[in-house]
Amino acid sequence: MKYTLPIIIFSLLFFGCADKNAFSKFNMQKTQELSAANSQSSKVKTGENIDGIVSAIYLNKVYPNIYTVNEYFYVFLYLKDEKKMYNPNSTDDIKLTIKLNNKLPIKVEELSNENKFSYLASVKNEWQRYYLLAYKKDVNSTLNLALESGLSSSDKLVFQKDEQ
Repeated sequence: MKYTLPIIIFSLLFFGCADKNAFSKFNMQKTQELSAANSQSSKVKTGENIDGIVSAIYLNKVYPNIYTVNEYFYVFLYLKDEKKMYNPNSTDDIKLTIKLNNKLPIKVEELSNENKFSYLASVKNEWQRYYLLAYKKDVNSTLNLALESGLSSSDKLVFQKDEQ
């Protein structure tokens, strides 16, 4: 009896919190929780100067039944100087690239600030640029996404793929 009461109290405290997670206090949909867990941001720098911010959400983990063929990212960025994004279907001069494991995207779609992914990050600013980027399926379990723009660059945004 001496040990029974502490064991019961400990069990109630331990199992009473078992169904809660970091998102239980927020009013979020499951896709919003997944996007928060699979999003990263980095400063875009030239030396010590900050030129902007790049953020990305790995959509293959947010929508695993939709995005299966290639690697998809929802990218939103702010740059002080307006630069054109690399587009594989365009012959324009390349000013800005976002590479996945040092490879260029196979598809770049610029989106408006009100788009089908904007609720995932709750970001809808007119001064930011929004893109859907697709890359060929990568065999690596670690995906490194990095922005490059002339002398400017971001740190690598590192995403982990699910084990297959």
